[in-house]
Parts: sequence; structure tokens; C-alpha cells
Amino acid sequence: MPIKFSALRDFLAVAERGSLRAAARQLGSAQPAISRSIQELERELGVVLFERRPTGVRLTPMGAVFLRRASAVRNELRLAQEELDQLRGETHGRLTVALSSVPHMALLPNALRPFRERYPHVTIDIIDAVYPSIEADLKESRVDCYFGPAPDEVAPELTAEKLFDNTRLIVGRKGHPLAQAKSLRELVGAEWITTSITHIAEEELGPLFAQNGLPAPKLLLQAHSTLTFLVALAYSDLLMMLPMQWTKSPLLRHAVQPIHVLEVLPAPPICLVRRNGLQLTPAAEFFCDMMRRAVLHMDTLDQ
Repeated sequence: MPIKFSALRDFLAVAERGSLRAAARQLGSAQPAISRSIQELERELGVVLFERRPTGVRLTPMGAVFLRRASAVRNELRLAQEELDQLRGETHGRLTVALSSVPHMALLPNALRPFRERYPHVTIDIIDAVYPSIEADLKESRVDCYFGPAPDEVAPELTAEKLFDNTRLIVGRKGHPLAQAKSLRELVGAEWITTSITHIAEEELGPLFAQNGLPAPKLLLQAHSTLTFLVALAYSDLLMMLPMQWTKSPLLRHAVQPIHVLEVLPAPPICLVRRNGLQLTPAAEFFCDMMRRAVLHMDTLDQ
């Protein structure tokens, strides 16, 4: 027997609220009705989804597996409804995108205004993130698309489209005592912030120093957001290796100072990552088109 959507709805409410009573309040239903719905769902699936406790319920291992699939189904149904609405000419809905710092500074300023003009009633949820932290959300359609450094490997369910190549600079606070350094060798004694796009922080700076016959850099802080970068740079002598757009952005160029070294500091290309074989909603597709178009308006010195 096919699973009823109402059963998925009830299951998700219980899983997210942690109790039958809270789920019933959220859905405006009677608690016994929610309980019966969950029991019927468990019979249809042939597994126990929840462990009953005095203070509520907790997902079983089977329930946790089913939650991932049920959440994906709900997301796909929401996207399907929004796609149909937008194809009929309506302009409401929700767009969830993940952007690293470079597309935030280099692309979003030129993409946001035309998107708002075309879809004034679409709510935009922008996540400041890099690929490893949102890969699962992309797979399960909780995030529509990602713009940022290209990962070394992309999951089979996803596809990556390169938007532009990039390069990096060493950056410190204004008036940094090492501001006049001309090579990485002169920065051997410095202390660093890492913004690694991989799960291993040492992979970002370590190989670069090793290739130049230098000891490993001292990594004292791993940062995950632009706000952390700015505060840490402004109030310390820590250095960072950042995409060159940081020193070009009108919002940031007066807060940080590039340290121009002779060595080439390669950066991963900036790409768009999205689900394979799954059409984005018209609003999400339009946003992607505006971000692609924004690449053409980038200052050629920034690329």
C-alpha cells in the first residue's frame, strides 16, 4: 500500500518536535490521531520508527534512516508546488542557496537586484558556507544550489559548473608588522587563520609552504564565517590566505591589507553545484542565471 502523505507529515512533525503532544499541537490534530497514524506507518514499513520514552519519543536507527528520505520527499513536494506556481506566473516561494565569501562579494551584488525585481515575493535564505558543510543538504534538496570553491570530488547526485578561475592573496590587518614581506619565507614565523574548504585544515596552507621548502605554518584559528575572518584579522596579527576579491570589495578593502609575495597562490575555481537530473524551480534557475551574468560584470582585475 502506498504511504499516505498525511502519514509522512505526521511522522516528520513527531520527529522534529520530539513528542506526540507537541506534534499534535503543531498540526492542530488530536494526539490519539497522530499516534494511530504513526502506528499505521510503522505497520506498513515493517519497522519501529520511534522509541517511546516518558518525556517523549526518540527516533530508532530505522527511524533516522526514514527521516532522511521523508525530509527529501517533503522538500521535493514543496519545490514541485513552487515550480508549478511560478510557471503559472506567480512570484512567491522560497529559495535557499549557499554562498562562500567570493560569490558573496563578487557576484551577489549584481545578481540580487534583478532577482528581486523578477521575483519580489520569493523569500531568499542565503547560507554562508563552503561545500563540505552543505553537501548533504544539496543531495536532499534542502539547499537549491551552492556557489563557491570547487570541491575535489562531487557526489554522484550532484553536478558542478565552473564559473571562473581565481587566485589568492595573503591578507592581514591594516598596519600589520609584516605588511612589507615579499615572500612566504619572510612569513614563516607568522601565525595564521585557516579557512580550509576541506575537512582537514592543514590541507590549505601546509602543501603551499612545503612546496617552497618551508616549515609548516602555525595554524592557530580555524574560521567558518566572514564575521570571524574580519574580527580575527582586525584585532590580531594573525594572517590569512584569502581570495583576492577580499581586497577589492568596497565593504572590506579599507579593513584589510594585502601582503604581496612573489609566490603564486592558487585558488580553487568558483563553481555552481546543483542536483543532477532535477529541474530547479524557475526562481532558482533565474537566480543561477543572474549569478552567471554577474561573472561578466566582474572587474577583470578580480579574476
